[in-house]
Amino acid sequence: MMSSLVVPVIDVQNDNFKELWPAMVVAIKSSSFVALDTELSGLGNRKSLLAESIEDRYKAICHAARSRSVLSLGFACYKKLDNKAADTYLVQVYNLTLLCSEEYIIEPQSVQFLVQHGFDFNKQYAHGIPYCKGNNKGASDDRGVHIRALFTELLRARKPLVLHNGLIDMAFLYQSFYAHLPERLATFTADLSEMFPAGIYDTKYVCEFELRLTASYLEYAYKKCKLDNSRSVSSGGAGPHVHMEFCQYAGHMSSYVDYRVCPAVGSSEGQTDICQRFSAFGWCPNGTQCPLSHDTDLIILQDEKGMGDKKKKRKRQREKKKGRGGAAEGSSIFDGAPENKIPHMEVDPKETPDDQQGAEPCLESGPLTGSDGNAQQNEGENMKTDSEGNGVCEDHKDIRNCETTDANTETSTNDGVKSRTEDGGGEKFCEHPVKTGDQKKKVDTGTHRAGFDAFMTGYIFAHSCTIINKDRVGAVEGKEQQEEEEQPWLPTSLNKVYLSGKAAPLNVVKSTFSKSSKAHVQKMETVWGMRM
Repeated sequence: MMSSLVVPVIDVQNDNFKELWPAMVVAIKSSSFVALDTELSGLGNRKSLLAESIEDRYKAICHAARSRSVLSLGFACYKKLDNKAADTYLVQVYNLTLLCSEEYIIEPQSVQFLVQHGFDFNKQYAHGIPYCKGNNKGASDDRGVHIRALFTELLRARKPLVLHNGLIDMAFLYQSFYAHLPERLATFTADLSEMFPAGIYDTKYVCEFELRLTASYLEYAYKKCKLDNSRSVSSGGAGPHVHMEFCQYAGHMSSYVDYRVCPAVGSSEGQTDICQRFSAFGWCPNGTQCPLSHDTDLIILQDEKGMGDKKKKRKRQREKKKGRGGAAEGSSIFDGAPENKIPHMEVDPKETPDDQQGAEPCLESGPLTGSDGNAQQNEGENMKTDSEGNGVCEDHKDIRNCETTDANTETSTNDGVKSRTEDGGGEKFCEHPVKTGDQKKKVDTGTHRAGFDAFMTGYIFAHSCTIINKDRVGAVEGKEQQEEEEQPWLPTSLNKVYLSGKAAPLNVVKSTFSKSSKAHVQKMETVWGMRM
């Protein structure tokens, strides 16, 4: 039986920001890619965010980014290790509590959702890292240790950026830590393409168009990828899989670490009371009061069973058609998807009435607070809701002495911290009793963290790269290491950002008809030390 995965997330506040600065910068610079996630104070008018015109959507997102704020920022640095088993990563995860120094709108539903899922607003206002939005507020903003400087270090590192449903994330990051958002979408994408020359990857796009998962909200996608990876490991490692290593934090550093325990997938026997709305979108308006199950593990197992049954049925239908001399049906993006999830994938919003199950396709309806796929309250419509806080992981502050499997090896990292690899795919595991009833509900209320969401986003990407690129093994043999590193991680998903309700993604490119914004050109002079 597989054990639970323990992920150390470093909690960064204003009082330890300078102390942790060197470690964060080294983690970013030495990484192979960086995954980001944000928690937001709201997103404004949901109808505008789903406008038919992408340009109109962008205007609505700009308004939200200028009037709302980032409450917390999570980033996970994934470093692919040499001289290790294929696809072994050293992972460092940080969760930064932020406090905008300017006036901003905070939506009541966002506050309610975040409080229900463990966000501490007292901690934010007492210890949040201050920042100002828009363009630099004075020359001093280019120097020193602050959040805008950390974002500059991310740009200077020239690493691939990984997000989940990332358009809103990128707009808020730009407005909050970089410069005033440009008025036109083409200018914005032109700026992004220069800011992140190694490319931007959206794991929601990868899940929908590459992996073709039944659902693509963050919790579902992460647990599905983790389950498939664990199966590959437990089967003897014949198939492609990823390995994870985490740093071992000692001394006073350990007091900054929030250890997140993610229970292993259980059994679905005897359980069929799944909430179909949560199953499709990752969020339910009834929340913890819903009488039906919100267990993502159960949802995944039942989806797999249903997909297997439907494949058998389609096979029988094809054989029957062939017997009558008819042509077999072609494959579809909806193959294997439950009927209630098909509207979530790709259809016109106008085709689905508001009061119908699965209303507003491609939107995991829920509380609009986190910008990546974190559940976000939105009166039945949602741009980005991948609900965490429903049993994705558990809070365990004092499990630093948990038992690990054998074959442990240590590797020195920045700041004298040790990394440890264990069996089971290089992931650190710890056994914990299963919680039920009220105990489980209490645990679930404290699971919403931007840092852990960033880890999940990075895990999905690492797993996807391993699975999708397995046929490319050996294609770069004989080339120099630097040439290999310059190869796109997922060429078919490079700079493609998911758009809700659209069959095609947003391409983050600089076209011949668009120019970079003046603010961006000035910033690039500071970042790169040269004129763009």
